[in-house]
Amino acid sequence: MPRGARLDAPGTLHHVIIRGIEKGNIVRDDEDRSEFLRRMGEIAQGTGTSMYAFALMTNHAHVLLKSGEQGLSTFMRRLLSGYAQYFNRRHQRVGHLFQNRYKSIICEEDAYFDKLVAYIHLNPLWAGVVSSFEELAVYPWSGHAAMMNKVRYKWLDCDYVLSCFGNRAGDARQAYLEYLEEEKGVDREKELSGGGLLRSHGGWSKVQSMRKQGIKALSDDRIILGGDSFVREVLQEVEGEEKCCCQQKSVQCR
Repeated sequence: MPRGARLDAPGTLHHVIIRGIEKGNIVRDDEDRSEFLRRMGEIAQGTGTSMYAFALMTNHAHVLLKSGEQGLSTFMRRLLSGYAQYFNRRHQRVGHLFQNRYKSIICEEDAYFDKLVAYIHLNPLWAGVVSSFEELAVYPWSGHAAMMNKVRYKWLDCDYVLSCFGNRAGDARQAYLEYLEEEKGVDREKELSGGGLLRSHGGWSKVQSMRKQGIKALSDDRIILGGDSFVREVLQEVEGEEKCCCQQKSVQCR
């Protein structure tokens, strides 16, 4: 059985953005926040998904992860469907909780890993949920508190993140904090999570249809975050997997 295309292949780094439907809240209190993180961590461990950074806000969430053997779609389906059922039961509501499909941006690790960690962990500070780095360090609904050793999430790979900033834990943590202080004044919204051309066209299925018709979409769309060679590699792999699947179907239909 051929492995999945790069878009959902195990070991792919994703910046995932989850939003409430019609900008509605996805959490209402700390009990909801605890349940969301509990489910996310449990499913991550069960699927072999590596978790590096997160920020759980009131009406949206950011997560930086590397997909496990079952791929990103299985992880996200289990997380969002299960949590939505919990939320609706607890708050006696019906209907969708999340806005359409989550957004997933495939990221080139070498070029963007540290920037993504900083961007995600700074979200509560930028949003005014906390007012200082001291408050952010003990804010439990962002992975930054775990990086600063103030809370512990056994499913969050703090060691891997800190290893990007140094070999010794203390020095790495200090370098990480200094990097966040530098990044606080840098606007990377459009670069790291802005809506791009592929996404605005309706996602990969629509873009693939456009490509077959010879309609060219710009690659600088930020559904893939990386340099030219990385973007080309991902697109070529997707095209190769699609061609392989089509050939298999043709053989099976004979």
